[in-house]
Amino acid sequence: MVAQGTKEFYVERDVLDEPCLDERARKRTQSNKPPLGQRLKDSLRCSVPRLKSIFLSYIPILAWLPQYPIRENLIGDIISGFSVGIMHLPQGMAYALLASLPPVTGLYSSFYPVLVYIIFGTSKHVSIGTFSVVSVMVGSVTERLAVNSKFMTYNGTNGTAVVDTAMQLAYRVQVASSLSLLVGIFQILLALVRFDFLATYLSVPLVGGYTTAAAIQVVLAQLKYIFGVEQPKFNGPLSQIYTFVNICSLLPKTNIGTLVTSLVTAPILIVVKELNDYYSKKLPLPIPIELIVVIGATIISYYTHLKENFHISVVGLIPSGMNAPVVPDLTLFPDLIGDAFAIAVVGYAVVISLGKTFGVKHGYKVDSNQELLSLGLSNSVGGFFQCYPISCSMARSLVQETTGGKTQVAGIFSCAFLLIIILKIGSLFEKLPKAVLSVIVFVNLKHMFEQFGDIPLLWRRNKIDLMVWVVTLVCTILLNLDLGLLASIVFALLTVIFRSQMPRYSVLGHVPGTELYLDMDTYEEAKKIPGITIFQSSTALYYANEEFYKTALEEKSGIDVKKMLTMKRQQEAVMEREKKKEEKKQKKMAKKLGLKDKSSSKDQPDDMQTDQGNGIPLSIIGVPFNGQDNWAFSGDSNDTGTTVDMNKTTIPAVEGDGEDWQRLDIHTIILDFSTSNFADTVTVKTLKNIFRDVGELGIDMNIAGCQVCVVEQLETAGLFSESLPKSLLFPTIHDAVLHSLRLRGGAALHLYENHECPPDMINGTKM
Repeated sequence: MVAQGTKEFYVERDVLDEPCLDERARKRTQSNKPPLGQRLKDSLRCSVPRLKSIFLSYIPILAWLPQYPIRENLIGDIISGFSVGIMHLPQGMAYALLASLPPVTGLYSSFYPVLVYIIFGTSKHVSIGTFSVVSVMVGSVTERLAVNSKFMTYNGTNGTAVVDTAMQLAYRVQVASSLSLLVGIFQILLALVRFDFLATYLSVPLVGGYTTAAAIQVVLAQLKYIFGVEQPKFNGPLSQIYTFVNICSLLPKTNIGTLVTSLVTAPILIVVKELNDYYSKKLPLPIPIELIVVIGATIISYYTHLKENFHISVVGLIPSGMNAPVVPDLTLFPDLIGDAFAIAVVGYAVVISLGKTFGVKHGYKVDSNQELLSLGLSNSVGGFFQCYPISCSMARSLVQETTGGKTQVAGIFSCAFLLIIILKIGSLFEKLPKAVLSVIVFVNLKHMFEQFGDIPLLWRRNKIDLMVWVVTLVCTILLNLDLGLLASIVFALLTVIFRSQMPRYSVLGHVPGTELYLDMDTYEEAKKIPGITIFQSSTALYYANEEFYKTALEEKSGIDVKKMLTMKRQQEAVMEREKKKEEKKQKKMAKKLGLKDKSSSKDQPDDMQTDQGNGIPLSIIGVPFNGQDNWAFSGDSNDTGTTVDMNKTTIPAVEGDGEDWQRLDIHTIILDFSTSNFADTVTVKTLKNIFRDVGELGIDMNIAGCQVCVVEQLETAGLFSESLPKSLLFPTIHDAVLHSLRLRGGAALHLYENHECPPDMINGTKM
């Protein structure tokens, strides 16, 4: 009932335990889901609407293209498509250099996979094609499998060995094509078994650290083109360190012409790109500075003969026309499996993260599994046309969005632009200096290096995420992209395990006048209920944290269970010995007096009478609660080896805070399981041990707040029995508290009333 005009509400009901709740709420005895056989029949049942729905889900273009609004979207898609196509030209050639492939391979990779993605993709704004991180991962593979030593030829003129560059590049293209096909196969297989969630293990800090490390590797890979030096390729762990040291040693051999070309190109690109960002809202289209620089540098190189006069390395032969599809070399697959899987996961993670970002922004759904399938088909088809693995570029995707792109029709126009370049114009860029392409790569890494700004932000918000970011960065730099990714994922998963293994443990107190129970260390108004300890863990109790859980429970409740049980059993043994001595004494006395043996228990002194059921002297244990003896131990105690004289019996004792053994004012412990989402066999074993040991000390144990799934798991695992009935479970902490107060009777009720709690809360739940 809600009071009119106030924010208060009142509920009156009986105190419920788990069996009463099941009866009151009429818990279902059977699942309302159809049987497995019925579900299989439904999944195999075929109808025209169902078949159409499945068909359109796998080929989305058939669903949205017939409904394409030409008047609203066409102009924007045309402008966006040509803007992205202009970016594809320089970036395709530049990123091909990162992959140690001919520039035309980058153009192919920006054309064929895009056409496939238009048909099968669900994102309207991502720009599929070459990507710096994937390109450098591909480059590590091509250079590892096509090293210079495999392509050395003997020069009969001067007696020296030289590298057959043409043959080497052809083999690298073959490797890249096989890699693209294998990456696509992995992605398709993962999509078919609906493993699209695999990318969820790549957290945002992990992706940030990984892409930043990849950007550093991109920079190191491009330094040789910036300085115009010949550098050997290093592979394996620490290869980036060796590369950096080697490039520093080669600085005296810098080609001045190449360096000047780089230094002139870089400021132009940086300034114009900053102007594009600054005036993005005022400019109808961003200034295509990359295309302008490429055209300008090509013209200057052609007329000034930079290669011949200054030994500046240029792009070289760019064949015109389209190549016929060729089946990749399948015999290379065994050497590519590990790299292919890493590229498949990283490429998909980038696509789905950007795709979902744009989907949320523009209000449409991106199917993560279909994205994985479309990316796999794009890579697989590209493998037959001399393409290397692709992903999507953030810079191009932002251009596609900001220039008015509404659908993937923009990709059709970007492909049309690239088709013209490949067929007719591509050969005109043969004189383009490689240093210009390297500078384009450098400048486009700006957004990745801005991720270093995440470090102070993560330091303030979450230091564990900062650890993931930093460890990922370091591992990726030291171990390379493949092993670095594996090590980073393992570390990120370990942080999750450690968080659940070492959670926060709290003792909850009651907020007077409410049904709320909050952490006493956090809330001043949360007061401890006399005689009741409410223990909460911030995560589930399971095999990895059961020892921590038991230790924390003893510390928070102030009960050293092992010592208390040991002391209790020692005292029971002492009393048993005293009893036997007394019996012998009585027998001797009876024999001397000629009397028959009688039960010595009737003749025991009053102060030696024992409590029912456990043989413990009442003079030792104090006043019992509701017929049960209550034992506890001061948490500040420590063994001293001193003794206590009880009827001239020597018993080991422990001192604490100036007093010997004492009974703490606690009769009930309530375990709050509201944070638990599962239970394993170790959970059940631990709970049984806790209930047994604490119960032996005369303390009641209850569990509160269990979710239905946890209760079912506990029941299946065999937690409940006659000695540990299901009625010890309560739906809320408040129910458990009221049950305990009722059970303990007047003394407990009096203490609770002194705790500023309304008396009628004992008879019902009032909120």
